[in-house]
Amino acid sequence: MTHLAVPEWGRAPVGPQGFSVAQAEALVAAARGHPLGGADGSGIVSDHRHYLQARQMVGVLAAPGCSLEILPKVDPDAPHEDMPTVRRRLVALLDLALGLDIGAGAATAMGWGAGNLLEILIRIFADRLLVETRRGLPRRYLPHEDDLSALRGRLDVTRQFTHHAVRPDRLPCRYDQLSSDLPLLQVMKAAVLALRRLSRAPDTQRLLDELRFVLAGVSDIPLSSLPWDRVSIDRTNRRWESLFALARLLVRRDWQSTSASAGGGEGVALLFAMNDLFEAAVAALLRQDLAGSGIDVVAQGGLRYCLGDWRGDEDCTGHLFQTRPDILLRRDGEVVAIVDTKWKSLSGDPLDRRKGVGQADVYQMMAYARLYRCDRLMLLYPARPGSGGAVVREFGMDGGRELLVLGQVDMSGSLDDARTGLSGLVAGMLSPLAT
Repeated sequence: MTHLAVPEWGRAPVGPQGFSVAQAEALVAAARGHPLGGADGSGIVSDHRHYLQARQMVGVLAAPGCSLEILPKVDPDAPHEDMPTVRRRLVALLDLALGLDIGAGAATAMGWGAGNLLEILIRIFADRLLVETRRGLPRRYLPHEDDLSALRGRLDVTRQFTHHAVRPDRLPCRYDQLSSDLPLLQVMKAAVLALRRLSRAPDTQRLLDELRFVLAGVSDIPLSSLPWDRVSIDRTNRRWESLFALARLLVRRDWQSTSASAGGGEGVALLFAMNDLFEAAVAALLRQDLAGSGIDVVAQGGLRYCLGDWRGDEDCTGHLFQTRPDILLRRDGEVVAIVDTKWKSLSGDPLDRRKGVGQADVYQMMAYARLYRCDRLMLLYPARPGSGGAVVREFGMDGGRELLVLGQVDMSGSLDDARTGLSGLVAGMLSPLAT
């Protein structure tokens, strides 16, 4: 099994020191089957004959006999970052952004020595599912129909006088029976079976085999037919909520299984756009920090349109070019601040007055200020490890009072430190509103 780990935009060699040509072709084929990969897979990796170059995705791309792990590039100036440390940061980001509640389990899995992100998540899933099953499987009364020798529940009179008119010894009964064959556990069993085929770690395989035995009484449902929409999370099974989210991540659309052209096997892609992951993590941290403050955090909201039909002196109603700001901060329904996240590095050149900010990003923020009538705006970037959260520069818009802040937050350390850094940035941006 050939496994290589590279950072975003990193290169994985093809040749004696890396993947074979057949393995590289199989990985590219797996990338082509993923929504993020595009028709040729170049959205995830591009084939340059002597190397595969990763894009701005993170996660695992696997094919028979090989896997490529793409990890976040937190510090662009660091030529060789410690892979286990970066992997730990990525798992923490996934936990925060997707609400998986895997903090303690992640530490255990990584201490146990899981070889890549996919193996880590499979081990976490197996450990947590085993704990929950030992606490007891959820059960509910489900309706059943059966022909019995003695009456149970209610008699199906119609069936009795049609199908069993000459069989008085058989009674068609309708009754409720306590069962664990529920949509939630059907999803869990399907996940166990699918992940057992993917896992390469003997210890994890043994855990999954034990779980398959524990769930033997649950129906086998194909992945394509799983009852996702019929899973109900309520007060009786609330402890399964984050485990269901993890199963959904591993075996639904986030997990893609495709036919690999080289080798005739299957390719697996568990991948995330780093821009989206950074945005979701920032939104989650802001919700934690601003809880109880009267400010609501809305991710990917707003949805106002830029343009509509011209009506002379009347106000225009937009219906073209819809906007979707990354994060809106609202108080009593009014937008008080807009945060747009960018997973890229600002310029460290003290002579660069623009700090490397893209002109299109500035135009976008100016449009947000106008459409949402908001004069507090922030472009938020990742900071280099150890630098905390800081305001890089403040701009004012020509002819107005809008404030555009360039901020940075360090996501490489503890999430508490990142939340503290964000808290200072947002408080500083909103403080002029109090005067």
